[in-house]
Amino acid sequence: MSTLKQWGSLNWGKLSDVFYRVSIKQRVLLSFILLITLSISSMGILTYRIAGKEIQNNAFAASRETVDKTMQLLDYRLNDVAISVQSLMLSDAYRQMMLDVQAHDVTNYYVRLSELQYVLSQTTFNEPIIENVLIATPIGDFYSTTQVRVQDHSFYGSELYDNSKRNPGGYWAKGHYDRLFTGNQRVVSFVVRGIYDYTPITNVFIVVNIRENRLASLLGQNNSRNERQYLLLDKEGEEVVQSSWNPQQDPMKDPKFLQDSSKGSEGNFFYTSDGEEYLINYKQSAVAPNWTLAGVQSKDQLLGQLKGIQRTIILVILIFLLTTWFFSNKLTAALLRPLFKLSRLMRRVEENQLSVSFESKYQDEIAQVGFQFNRMMSEIKTLIVDVRKNEEGKRQAEIRALTAQMEPHFLYNTLNTIYCKSVMGENDDVNEMILSLSQMFQLGLSGGKDLIPLEDELSHVQQYCAIQQKCYEDLFEYQVLIEEEELLSVPIPKILLQPIVENSIQHGFADRRRGGVIRVRILLEDSLLHIVVEDNGRGMDAAKVEQGMLRKELSKKGYALVNIRHRLQLYYGTNARMELSGEAGTGSRTDLWIPLSPLGGEEENYGISAG
Repeated sequence: MSTLKQWGSLNWGKLSDVFYRVSIKQRVLLSFILLITLSISSMGILTYRIAGKEIQNNAFAASRETVDKTMQLLDYRLNDVAISVQSLMLSDAYRQMMLDVQAHDVTNYYVRLSELQYVLSQTTFNEPIIENVLIATPIGDFYSTTQVRVQDHSFYGSELYDNSKRNPGGYWAKGHYDRLFTGNQRVVSFVVRGIYDYTPITNVFIVVNIRENRLASLLGQNNSRNERQYLLLDKEGEEVVQSSWNPQQDPMKDPKFLQDSSKGSEGNFFYTSDGEEYLINYKQSAVAPNWTLAGVQSKDQLLGQLKGIQRTIILVILIFLLTTWFFSNKLTAALLRPLFKLSRLMRRVEENQLSVSFESKYQDEIAQVGFQFNRMMSEIKTLIVDVRKNEEGKRQAEIRALTAQMEPHFLYNTLNTIYCKSVMGENDDVNEMILSLSQMFQLGLSGGKDLIPLEDELSHVQQYCAIQQKCYEDLFEYQVLIEEEELLSVPIPKILLQPIVENSIQHGFADRRRGGVIRVRILLEDSLLHIVVEDNGRGMDAAKVEQGMLRKELSKKGYALVNIRHRLQLYYGTNARMELSGEAGTGSRTDLWIPLSPLGGEEENYGISAG
């Protein structure tokens, strides 16, 4: 067993090598051959389905044929009833009666009644389904004396007479209780106007009553196994003959049946009642055009022969689907294994793992794509290095430009203040201010670096405030609050706080002579350096200032804030942010959140030689 397993493993390995040495085109061709083989198998199943459909159609045709035969039998018997009436009207006794009716002669009534007895008995003998016959005339009613006539119910006052006037050619009335003769039986009536030779239309009517249960048994003659139920309906969709079949929803009351039956004299459709589907075949009577025979048969019962075939087909389809899935899965895995490998490498590239490389011992099309991928990755890595160098130089140049824009602005304001003091002859203050300015320049140059410790930036602001306090005596106080002393060593961009403090002095205290307070608070918040610069000046509309910072033309105040925000983005990206707040009369506040180190690493990466 072990040897056989090794032999199989060895041969499978050889087959796998051969398979991967051929081109992907040949592999796809082989896949198509397999799929075509499976498709032929599917066609076999489809053939069985077509055969099943043919069996179903034959079953429907047989059901329709049975309804047609039943309708033909019914029409035959109804036609016999009509012929019997015609035979009655051809008898000599009927002729003599009609002469008396035309003459309005009632003297021979009993003679004519006696003469008609043989004709009436012969009619009921020839057609057993006839229960009784009544000839209603203006001179009296004629009927078989074996029947007991109900004297208080006149034909001319009945519903049969009213309907006969609307149907002068005769009509068939649906099942009803017989009110003309005793027994109160349910009958179906055929009413026709009596005529004689070429005489004008008279008010003579012949009523033939057929017992309803005999007509119902006639409908069931072709239904010995109770496979279907017959409903005889009139044009209003009401039953002509009562049936014992009574589902929760009666098909005779289904508007769909009335709609379909009105489209033609015959047809079929499916009807659902109580969750079960029924096939309804209908055909209009040729003898009684207002009557339609509907054959109702359960679809499940009709197609019972197909249940076994359907179960077999479903089983074959399930086996086919499982087999197809199994082999398709294996085949697809074998075909696309190198492609999946290349796809995994690409996903690693998406995760910034640029050192990946595609390896394959084959030389097919996918392997060629993989080797192209390796060359592309090599070029991408070279381009990334070049772009990084270019972007770094561009960013450093932009940072220098922004910092250079701030320094002349500050120097201009400071020299202007010293000039004012000199003109006023306050030489001691001028000396102190020049000394403070010298120290500011020393801190501002910071050895050519753009990032300086927070401690140096605070000293820079302190010297600036000392100069401004000489210019604006008693105007404001400057306070610094530090949460942790270790934060003083955190590197930040130089000349970052001085423009904010300058805005507080120049704009916040513009309408104040004394009592101003500028407070700088330093704290650590969510691993970010949080610097708060606030004053008790006249305040600002933060939303309006933010909108003004978006315009090209900026005030000095807006320009300084835009410069600060821009430099923060260059150093820290979206990790740093600046927020403005304040209301008129309550002072203004500027919050800065700065990461503990800039983008790209340590502070030394951003040192710029003084040159």
